[in-house]
Amino acid sequence: MAGYLTTHVLDTARGCPAAGLRIELFRVEDGGRTHLKTVETNADGRTDAQILPEAEFQAGTYELVFHAGDYLDACGVSPEAPRFLDVIPLRFGMSEAMHYHVPLLLSPFGYSTYRGS
Repeated sequence: MAGYLTTHVLDTARGCPAAGLRIELFRVEDGGRTHLKTVETNADGRTDAQILPEAEFQAGTYELVFHAGDYLDACGVSPEAPRFLDVIPLRFGMSEAMHYHVPLLLSPFGYSTYRGS
């Protein structure tokens, strides 16, 4: 089986997919981060392609950075100064070649994630 990475972002406060949310992918190694790509969620809260496709998969530590504050601003959620949730970094490991799915359930005052399927 080949390895790859996907996500799905749902706006639990509004009860809909989080469309237009910017996500950055980093590889973490030797105490530093290397930016691999920046993607944006589509109308279904997913990216149009795998975030890390099979051809680029390597086992290791990665970080998805969800730009929640920009998304919440675009949705008209009243901003605070500073906003409670702005940038959400999720650091995780991928140890073997398989499908890794890292969803984010988002609201203005909380989020959750899990290893999906």
